[in-house]
Amino acid sequence: MPTDPASAQQALAALRTSLAAVIVGQDAVVEQVLIALAAGGHVLLEGVPGLAKTLLVSSLAKATDLPFNRIQFTPDLMPSDITGTEVLREDRANGTRDLVFVPGPVFASVLLADEINRTPPKTQAALLEAMQERQVTAGGQRRPLPEPFFVLATQNPLEQEGTYPLPEAQLDRFLLKVVVRYPSAEEELAIVTRTTGTGSAVIETVLSGDRLRAVQHLVRATPVADDLARYAVALVRATRPVADGGDPTIAPLLRWGAGPRAGQGLLLAAKARAVLHGRPFVAVEDITAVAHPVLRHRLQPGYEAEAQGLTADAIIDRLVKAVRLPAAALEGDRSVRSALG
Repeated sequence: MPTDPASAQQALAALRTSLAAVIVGQDAVVEQVLIALAAGGHVLLEGVPGLAKTLLVSSLAKATDLPFNRIQFTPDLMPSDITGTEVLREDRANGTRDLVFVPGPVFASVLLADEINRTPPKTQAALLEAMQERQVTAGGQRRPLPEPFFVLATQNPLEQEGTYPLPEAQLDRFLLKVVVRYPSAEEELAIVTRTTGTGSAVIETVLSGDRLRAVQHLVRATPVADDLARYAVALVRATRPVADGGDPTIAPLLRWGAGPRAGQGLLLAAKARAVLHGRPFVAVEDITAVAHPVLRHRLQPGYEAEAQGLTADAIIDRLVKAVRLPAAALEGDRSVRSALG
């Protein structure tokens, strides 16, 4: 189903409006989730309990009319509980037996991996192939997952006893890491007022799977100027050791830097943000706006940063200030000048 930038923006705006019926505030979180959805990437949601992370994911599935499953990750969860398993089935009519594959909850278009850091690495790894290859290998056969396929995983940053932090290889599979913060006083008042009455909000389905795939195709077709592509690559390379092209003011603050997948994520998320805001091309503000959710889980602050009390987000702030666009881009792109002052 082909689409154009205007209709794609309208579809995403309708999706945002539908989510607003149940999600109060959290505008930045909703926008970043929509960016990941339009880009066809996965999201890691981090926040304390009670901030509507699960509600956001289930509401998104209803608003897009996509099959939705939820997996509650626990220490005793097994990989087959996610991917599915083969069972022996007997045909009572003729007495024959055969192995039948019973799909697991991963066979859904929207998958909520709730508290993903509460299950051992063996089970966490069951999602790796699904997230990267959009398929599951079970019983010696490769079984494709539904299209589109969107994983939203949640984790609690406070309680770390009995948890298994995600390894860097799996963190890299998430396009964005979205930090869900406390609502403002006005938003919290609206939340408690709305949720303690007799009424219940209804999610309106506004986006079909076919239309979503068309939006995702348009996102990938959105053009990026060469200077902006070089800027995205420069941001990523600046996080690496100085010998590998890193910035001398940024590299000493990190144990290791971001890999090439971070550059891919910057451009893809920037394209999705441009479509979300109704632009047929990527501007520098799109890249800087997605730098934090794309990079924060791909950078590991070092001892010097910890001594200075610098978080990954604070280092990214310094990174954006340290890496400048070429003068030609500054002269030719009005959005570049306005974003960088």
